[in-house]
Amino acid sequence: MTNGGGKTEQERCIQLSKQLEIEVSPGQFICGHTPMREMANKYHTVLVVGGEGEKCRQVAEGYGFKDVVTPGDIIKDNPDTTPFRKLTDEEYKNSRARDFSKTEIEAIFVFADSRDWAGDQQIILDLLMSKRGRLGTRSETFEDGPSVFFSHNDVVWSASHDLTRLGMGALRLSLEAMFKAVTGKDLNTTAFGKPQVGTFQFATRLLQQWRRDTHGINAPPDTVYFVGDTPESDIRGTNEFNKESENTWYSILVRTGVFQEGTKPKFQPKATVDNVLEAVLHGIQREHKKMFKDELDLAQVKLAGTAIEEASHEGTPVTSPPAKENGNPLS
Repeated sequence: MTNGGGKTEQERCIQLSKQLEIEVSPGQFICGHTPMREMANKYHTVLVVGGEGEKCRQVAEGYGFKDVVTPGDIIKDNPDTTPFRKLTDEEYKNSRARDFSKTEIEAIFVFADSRDWAGDQQIILDLLMSKRGRLGTRSETFEDGPSVFFSHNDVVWSASHDLTRLGMGALRLSLEAMFKAVTGKDLNTTAFGKPQVGTFQFATRLLQQWRRDTHGINAPPDTVYFVGDTPESDIRGTNEFNKESENTWYSILVRTGVFQEGTKPKFQPKATVDNVLEAVLHGIQREHKKMFKDELDLAQVKLAGTAIEEASHEGTPVTSPPAKENGNPLS
């Protein structure tokens, strides 16, 4: 499960399979925007924001959204929409021509990080302040615009730079602040991804489906070991979902990303390790200990009421009964 996005799950799995040198299928992978596919039947015409080129449009159409619009389409129809952004030749070619004065956009989905904060926020604000999502109009109450959904809410994330970089959560905060400054009203937006409980619920359903299709087991795992590097999303989400989940979600924090050694995480993990390999080994060792304890408990139940069990409670040495003549001690 990753808050990243902007590509199809299939494309991300191909990359991950090469990196791990094991096969990873889309049934085992969740992007920040993967749960949004369950909303494809609810909204017809939607604006999809973020990512490179046409990839997010392709992802949305792959989810089943019928009419997907991009900021490029809007700028192509009216270049004055974003005074300081002009489409490149490639962007103009890929953008689809349409008359937006006759188009009602029902919802806005930020699938991936914006490559142009100023232009994208201008277009989103225009729609939020419009009448029923029709560009060029203005609502008298500023309450008639489309709903806005973000694929995750990470304010910062760890990249190749030495310091953390601003993420989609920062764009969400910026958009809400600008809407408040312009309209005087609060903007209610919805975020998917970690640490949102809905994303963990979706992950549970996906895990159960994968186990059923692959192993014939129609149930989620008894324990899910969730490994992450961000206390505010990975650890917080895991711990909060564990409180309501029927199975166990066990949080493990690695020291290889956002988390900085020497600081105290706001949300405490069940375990902290150096890297993903140590996290996997920790989970395996924990499961082995659980199995050993279960076997020991079972053995104690079987011994209950026997001479061996009574002797062990009396503190006397335990002596096994002599084997029968046939040499089979179990007969």
